[in-house]
Amino acid sequence: MNRYAWWKYATLVVVLVIAALYTLPNFFGEAPAVQVSSARAGHRLDEGTVQRIEQALAAAGLGAQAIQYDGQTVRARFASTDEQIRARDAIERALNPDAANPAHVVALNLLPRTPEWLQRLGAQPMYLGLDLRGGVHFLLQVDMAAALDKRLEGLVADLRTALRDKGIRHGGVRREGNAVTVRLREAGAVRGAEDLIARDFPDLQPSVREEGAETVIALTLRPEAARRIQEQALKQNILTLRNRINELGVAEPVIQQQGLDRIVVQLPGVQDTAKAKDILGRTATLEIRMVDESPEGLAAERDATAPVPFGSERYLDRNGRPVIVKREVILTGENLTDAQAGFDSQTQEPVVNLTLDAKGARVFRDVTRENVGKRMAILLFEKGKGEVVTAPVIRTEIGGGRVQISGRMTTQEANDTALLLRAGSLAAPMEIIEERTIGPSLGADNIRMGFNSVVWGFAVVVAFMCIYYRLFGVFSSVALAVNLMLLVAVLSMLQATLTLPGIAAIALTLGMAIDANVLINERVREELRNGSAPQTAIHKGYEHAWDTILDSNITSLLAGLALLTFGSGPVRGFAVVHCIGILTSMFSAVFFSRALVNLWYGRRKKLRAVSIGITVEPASTGKAG
Repeated sequence: MNRYAWWKYATLVVVLVIAALYTLPNFFGEAPAVQVSSARAGHRLDEGTVQRIEQALAAAGLGAQAIQYDGQTVRARFASTDEQIRARDAIERALNPDAANPAHVVALNLLPRTPEWLQRLGAQPMYLGLDLRGGVHFLLQVDMAAALDKRLEGLVADLRTALRDKGIRHGGVRREGNAVTVRLREAGAVRGAEDLIARDFPDLQPSVREEGAETVIALTLRPEAARRIQEQALKQNILTLRNRINELGVAEPVIQQQGLDRIVVQLPGVQDTAKAKDILGRTATLEIRMVDESPEGLAAERDATAPVPFGSERYLDRNGRPVIVKREVILTGENLTDAQAGFDSQTQEPVVNLTLDAKGARVFRDVTRENVGKRMAILLFEKGKGEVVTAPVIRTEIGGGRVQISGRMTTQEANDTALLLRAGSLAAPMEIIEERTIGPSLGADNIRMGFNSVVWGFAVVVAFMCIYYRLFGVFSSVALAVNLMLLVAVLSMLQATLTLPGIAAIALTLGMAIDANVLINERVREELRNGSAPQTAIHKGYEHAWDTILDSNITSLLAGLALLTFGSGPVRGFAVVHCIGILTSMFSAVFFSRALVNLWYGRRKKLRAVSIGITVEPASTGKAG
């Protein structure tokens, strides 16, 4: 009646071993480290960088506990924060002799001390939130006026193209303050322009006035269109920041809207604001321009001292050679729908394949048809600095919206360039109006206090259960400990982020988990008082308590799912731990505690008493004490 088959015990043992392995990494803590990465897109570190870091540390009299190189970043681990800061300064001097134009980003970070054998098994500690691990917090203000200006500039180009396609002659399309003006002379052109604007540009509100022999149509954005543009700009900035930070590997960042024009960014584990600002600024934008091949432009390419022609700019390619490109931008990253690394079908060289939207494909087709035999430059802008990725000669008209970027790139550079282009561009500039650094020591204090609250709560519950329910209380306490271990293991497997509200949810889970054991123990007591034999009382106690436990936990789970669905920030963190804790508590309170009871009492054929904290009269079939 109260016996488990051997395979059930084997299953429980396997679950416990796996839970123990995935719980262990959380006890090793984190070590202060210095992280080095490239400050330029598409440029990776190599073994030579590792050697330079080792030489810089040796010259400063410092020794790293370990130096890890993963192909993209170098991480040097140290014993104390004092050594970490000294090492950061030494590495910064060695790798960035020109502070105005740094080639590397040298930042403070924290690395888990998980042993290598656990890492090989895939066991990693939970992510810790900003309040527990420390990190940086930013509040960014989005420049909505710039978003509207950018949209108006785009409308100028779109309107000029639409008038040309329809054959409507005009005297110029230009920006005048917050309006776009179209100058027309012929009455037929005025009617055609008004019909075109009403049909294809519904976001613009026209106003017609006469200036001498010309008719001027002044176009302003409608209020609802302006609000929509601002909302879209905020959403695109949030998406761009999230993509960029996620691609850079910052663990569990928080990026969310605050108010109508602000964005909150939290980066746990990043300890210096300079590194965080660099991450926020490392968003690449793409521009396609024509190369200035006038005699003056070619002379400026050959001679760096020669003046750049009016309307053009000088940029360097990846080999350091100057390229003179026109200021007029043909296409930007906004017209890009996808960017993937690949290989050229003929030369087998690494390339980046771009896919343009419908508008971009049409413009690109027209430009390539009109400029066969000329060079077109593809520029990548990062942190305000432009670089010519490639400047190929246009051999023929290119349609279909598919463009290929090549230029003696390595496979890694092609992947990195595609990554940056996929991350997109900011729809509007942003300014950091608040920055806050939470040190790891403050995070350690929060962890200590949260850990103490869980430990004391666990101790009080265990003491009560053991005193009130005797041996059954011991079984319940062991099941409670297993529940806590399972909860931490699941959170570690999911690489969830633990915050202070999450620790509060763990403490709440302990109370809810022991509630199930109280129900079971009381049902067993009730059966004993009603005269049932001990073995029968145990069986009926677990069987009858299951329905009540299931109902109560389902209602709690539904409440947790509601918090998870409609909550945000700390509320979601609480809900995640709460929901997982309900599931683990049901497993430990019912199945694991039953296994312990069966193992202890199930083998006894003539069981006369159980230790559950009550005394049954001798007239009964059994007794408990």
